[in-house]
Amino acid sequence: MARIYISIGTNTNRSYHIQAAVSALGQHFGQLTLSSVYESEAVGFKGKAFYNMVVAADTSLSVAQCVALFKQIEDAYGRDRSAAKFSGRTLDLDLLTYDDAVCQQPVELPRAEITENAFVLWPLSEIAPEVIHPITGQSYASLWLQYTKQQKLWPVPFQWS
Repeated sequence: MARIYISIGTNTNRSYHIQAAVSALGQHFGQLTLSSVYESEAVGFKGKAFYNMVVAADTSLSVAQCVALFKQIEDAYGRDRSAAKFSGRTLDLDLLTYDDAVCQQPVELPRAEITENAFVLWPLSEIAPEVIHPITGQSYASLWLQYTKQQKLWPVPFQWS
């Protein structure tokens, strides 16, 4: 079984899509570890604020199978694949890590967003503080403590139904 970390983001009907993503992931992976839900300003474009979180799961699926599953879930919740790269999202699921895998295909692992975006690193450091980034050799808690980019991000009280 591989330990995977998945980022979830949405800026459209945010509470609904966060809950839908967690529910769908739970159906496929069983027990999940959930970070807090964070609100962040859109990065790379002007748009509505996002809700973001990170989820940990264990899986026997391959990297490619995980990525295909995430696309299937995104599509089921109205993801517009023709939209610009930096635009609003009903649902965005990204595989951040797959155990200690380092690769470029079928996706980049670990994802660069881990060290680039507060809305990924903060929730990841919350649920996996002692886990070591496979390239930097530093824990996610250490990476978060050293994070200096100015991105507006704050935890939000979230009501799970």
